[in-house]
Amino acid sequence: MSGEEQVAVTERLIDNSDESRFELYRDDELVGWLYYTRLRPNRYALRHTEVESSRQHQGVGSALARRVLEVIRSREGTITAICPFVVDYLSRTTAYTDLLDPRHPGYPDRATAEAARAKAGG
Repeated sequence: MSGEEQVAVTERLIDNSDESRFELYRDDELVGWLYYTRLRPNRYALRHTEVESSRQHQGVGSALARRVLEVIRSREGTITAICPFVVDYLSRTTAYTDLLDPRHPGYPDRATAEAARAKAGG
């Protein structure tokens, strides 16, 4: 063994519907969250992803996006991708193409999503 020990990290995702966000916890520490708007009947507009500054560049955003998409799939829901990070994540995989709402899929790429956010002032 190399002297480094692998320590298992406990990770859980919570749907905090009061705050309209999914929250990712690692070892009981909130490390990232993804804001959404829940639309009828079971469509989620994924609006904005944030990662704690001390946890950036540690795969938190990707883990959060993957876990959120899996939860939405388990609920037989669809998504409208508005968040530039989520749009970029989806562009790198075809695993979640089936979740895109056919009538309102969201932005086709990160640049378009970021331009729309800048235009909206946020």
